[in-house]
Amino acid sequence: MYRVLAVILCAVCCVAQSPQELLKQAVTAQQSGRLDDAIQIYQGLLAKYPNIALLRSNLGAALASKGRYAEAITEYNRALKTDPNPEVRLNLALAYYKAGDLDNAIAALKQVHAERPSNLQAITLLADCYLKLGQNKQVVALLTPVEQQYPNEASFTYLLGTALVRDGQTAKGQVIIDKILRQGDSAEARLLMGTTKYMIADFSGARDDFQKAVELKPDLPDVFAYYGLALMTTGDQANAKIAFERELKSNPNNFEANLNLGALLRHDEDYDQALKYLHHALIVRPADPGVRYQIASIELSQGKIQDAERDLEKLVRDSPDFLEAHVTLATVYFREKRKEDGDRERAIFAKLNAERQAKNEIAAKPAQ
Repeated sequence: MYRVLAVILCAVCCVAQSPQELLKQAVTAQQSGRLDDAIQIYQGLLAKYPNIALLRSNLGAALASKGRYAEAITEYNRALKTDPNPEVRLNLALAYYKAGDLDNAIAALKQVHAERPSNLQAITLLADCYLKLGQNKQVVALLTPVEQQYPNEASFTYLLGTALVRDGQTAKGQVIIDKILRQGDSAEARLLMGTTKYMIADFSGARDDFQKAVELKPDLPDVFAYYGLALMTTGDQANAKIAFERELKSNPNNFEANLNLGALLRHDEDYDQALKYLHHALIVRPADPGVRYQIASIELSQGKIQDAERDLEKLVRDSPDFLEAHVTLATVYFREKRKEDGDRERAIFAKLNAERQAKNEIAAKPAQ
């Protein structure tokens, strides 16, 4: 990389050593962790030679290493205008991913995957983005066709198994779990087993598996979020809060942790803190009905009746089968003395609830 940049600088500037020496200093500073020095030198070079894509890419990498993702994204995009390099686009996707902008990360990764279909990093990062957005079917569709190409890639196997389990494909997910278990007990296998048990309402069994996963590998992504879910479902709200907070320390964009910590804080009437986490959850998954319902419920509790009415009406239009939203909207209408509207929403709830119960009864019947 350094040699390529040096040649380009020689070609564009026709000055003997000065830009090359500056470049050498920047690369050395970047490699030794003196990122502020590297950034300053790159910016100085780009002020004179703004159209050198590799310089911009290096600057983007230095900025990303400092956690300055918005600036890194700008530099990567500028570099791509001059040279649409897939490796730079992959770095752009990583910057979007680390900034929590998963939609743009997915857009960039799709393009990288189209250009470099065998790039495993692009495949697994794209799958992880889908997984974080709850798009489990997309993960399965992406990974299943190439599963045989990566039989020994642990991250690939884990992502596919997680998506299968979360999508309710527990039999196929169990095959992945068994494959991981053959390599010995692990946090990844425990998290997958716990998720499987959680999906079939074995909440205490799920909690035990998640606890073991936490003990084996506390830095495993999502492990404290799912442990918190199991704790919350089994009635231990105090420790569930601690688990969600622990997840968010290392993974601030975890959707489940933000949503459920917000819900618990709402239950405690700590509305300002609850809204902080709920709004962040909405950034991760825009328009998610569960988050929108929690926010509207807080508005109602705060006496912001018109705000709650507006948000709940939008919610039932977008998600007409959301039972709780109809109940709460009915409450809003009754408070506003709009009995006819309240009765209508209550009737919708009764109808939807009866349909849900009938489906549950059918599902619970043993096969003949």
